[in-house]
Parts: sequence; C-alpha cells; structure tokens
Amino acid sequence: MKVGESTQLRRVIGYFHGTIFLFSIIIGAGIFITPKGVLKYSSLNVGVSLSIWAACAVVSMLAALSHAELGTTFPRSGAQYYFLKRSLGPFVAFFYLWINLFSTPAGIAARSLMLAGYITQPFYPGCFVPEMPKKCLALAILWCLGILNARGVKEVTWFQTVSTAVKMTVLGFVSVTGIVLLVRGRRENLARFEKAFDADVPDASQIAEAFLQGLFAYSGWGVLVRIAGELKSPSENIPKCVVTALTLVALIYLLVNVSYLAVLTPKEIMSSDAVAVTWMDRVIPSLQWAISLGVSSAIVSSLNCTVFSTSRLWCMASQEDLILLINYVGFTDWIQLGLMMMGLLKLRFQEPNLSRPYKARLPFVFGTMAMSLFLVLTPIIKAPQMYHIYVILFILSGLLFYLPFVHFNLGSTYFNKITCFLQLLLNVSPTDDTDEYISTGGNVQKNPPATATKKE
Repeated sequence: MKVGESTQLRRVIGYFHGTIFLFSIIIGAGIFITPKGVLKYSSLNVGVSLSIWAACAVVSMLAALSHAELGTTFPRSGAQYYFLKRSLGPFVAFFYLWINLFSTPAGIAARSLMLAGYITQPFYPGCFVPEMPKKCLALAILWCLGILNARGVKEVTWFQTVSTAVKMTVLGFVSVTGIVLLVRGRRENLARFEKAFDADVPDASQIAEAFLQGLFAYSGWGVLVRIAGELKSPSENIPKCVVTALTLVALIYLLVNVSYLAVLTPKEIMSSDAVAVTWMDRVIPSLQWAISLGVSSAIVSSLNCTVFSTSRLWCMASQEDLILLINYVGFTDWIQLGLMMMGLLKLRFQEPNLSRPYKARLPFVFGTMAMSLFLVLTPIIKAPQMYHIYVILFILSGLLFYLPFVHFNLGSTYFNKITCFLQLLLNVSPTDDTDEYISTGGNVQKNPPATATKKE
C-alpha cells in the first residue's frame, strides 16, 4: 500500500454467504442448553414453553430488522459503536465497549462449557460430568480455535463449511425422527401435547427469565451490522439475510423442541446435562457417540464464528451454572439493545435528512424498546436477584475508567504511544476516520472535506 492511502476491508460477502454466516453463528449451543432453562422458568408447562420459543422468534425478528438500520445507514464494520457515539454521545459509546469487553467472553465461555459437556458426556453415562475436566477441556478448545484463527481466513472458512454441514445433518435428523416418533408414538407421548397447558402457569418474572433463555438461542443476529463494511449492498442484503436466516432458525428450533418433548418428559429434560445425548440414548442408544459429535460440531461452528468476528477475544469467564451465565449475558445484551433503539429514535429527529437506504418501521422499534424494558425491569421488580446488582455495579464501574482516561484525557500521550507500539507489534492497521463515511443508496460515500478529517 502506498504512503497516504487509507485501508479498507473489501466488500466480498453477498446475500448467500451472509445468510450462511448468520445461520452458522445463531445455531450453536443455544438449542442444546436453553430448552432446559425455558422449561424451568415455564414451570414445566409444555404449551407455555413452545409458545415462548415461537414468541422469541418474533421478538428476534423485530429487533434484528430494527437493528439493521444501523448497518445500512452507516455501512462500516463496528457500526454499533459509531452509531451510539453519534446519537447518544461518547459516554454511552464507551459503556457499550465496556460491557462487550466482558459480555462477549462470557458468551464464549457459555458455549465452550456446553461444547465440553457434550464431548465428555459419553464417558460418564447416566450421571453428570465433573466440572473440572469439563472446564479444562473448554479452555483447551478455546486455545485450539485461537490457533486455527491465527492460521488465516482460508482455514477458518474450510472448517466452518464442514462443521455447518455436520450441524445441519444432526438437527435435520433430530427434527425428522422426533416428528416420526410423535406420529407413530405411544399415547403418553401424545398426551404431553394434548394437555400442553395443564401445568402451572409461570408469573411475569418467570416469563421474563424464560425469554432471556430462549433469546440466547437466537442471539448473534447482530453480526452482520458488525461486519457491514465487508457486505455487498448492505442496505439490501442485511434485511434479506436477517429474514431468511431467522425464519429457517425459528422453524428448526420449534421442530427440535417438539422432537425433544416427543421422547422425553419435561422432568427428564430438566435432569439431563446434555439433552440431545439423552434423547439419542432413548431413540438409538448405539449412536449416542454420533449425536455428541454432531452437537459438538454445531456448537464449535457457532463458537468459531464468534471468535473470528470478535478478533480472537478469549476468556474462561465463568465458574457459575450455565443457566445463570445465560441470564448475565441476556440481561446486558438487552440493556444495550434498548440504548440502541433510543439512539435510533434520537437520530431520526436529530438528523432527519440523513440518508437511510433501509428504514425500520416505528412499531418494530417501539416494540423492541418495550421488550427490552420488560426483560430488564420485570425480573428486578418482581424477583430481584444478587446478579442484577452485580451487573449494574459492573456497568457503573466503567466510570472509573471513562472519567480520567476519556473525559479528562489524562495520560493520552502515554497511551497513544502504547497503542502505536501494539499496532506495529500485532500488525494492526489503523482504520479510516469513521466520520468520513455515510450511506448513500446502500453505498459508502465520503463526506465533503468540510465535515471529514482527511488522512495525510
């Protein structure tokens, strides 16, 4: 690259590969761990549980289509940060980074622990897997994925293609087999669905917790906004990819849950450490190892996407139960999403003439904000837990770093030297000034010299 030229990521991802990438990152650990959490907070009510899975699909679709406006208006990688900084100011943008610095590793930890559980479960038939070997294996998996990502994009793409194919084979088998067994099954299996709503009905706080569990399985739909700078025609492809991928995911999730319930009772699902393995043990016991391999491929496929898209950020983040960890991640994610919807509305009034190739419908935006308030406030008001206080204190602790180092700009010369050293050491190119770029008809266009900062 010549001196004076700026660096940009090439737009090489189209509709098909964008949909596959979105599909890969959404379907992972969630469908194999959260059915247990959804059932728990649904008071083991089969009808309520399935209804929540369907409702989570609708909520995710509304939120994703509203969120898509960010990537189409500012079609650059890392669009969320720039959008929050422009609409709500640097203070809120800093807290977005602060939360993600820890919530992303927590999500990676949840999936890596789940992956380790499925790999080790066949070695402990009929009992729970000990925590220590599970955690050691999860840490080893993260290191292996780090080495894979360090080797280059070609190796990652090949690995992702293979693991996604295995994932779809396993989920297709579980879905079809469950439906066949349900149609040709015994009377007691059909009775679970005929009397689906006969169990206790959960209260509002339990429903909110159940939604957090179910929405975790749909999480990842915002990845296309994070990589908007590499998408072809983002104003067209982001909404199309979201609708296609989430529709397919919702259909698969409902079929898989019906399949689980066609073979296992809600209490059996609650007592299982690996639902899909227990399901296979009932259906075809001799193929239990195959389902472990297939489920592991599904989880590692999603995990690898996350590691790749977050620049290899590791952390063995949790020594808590997985269901509680999912609540941590979901709680912070929906706080962030609520702030983004507030910023979106503010920018609509603050900059009404800003080019918006795709514009989310206001009912979608307000519906997403209402769901965010429900998921965040209802558990705190109805059934407060200590982890709610921990999360709030953690978010506010960011003030200890924001005020001295960002607001008052203390030690900026020292930190700039460290940044330059790390960029040279790690071969990281500084990005263009984000203020230079806006969206015009789905394309990237530089602002005029009067409003843009040019690179020398």
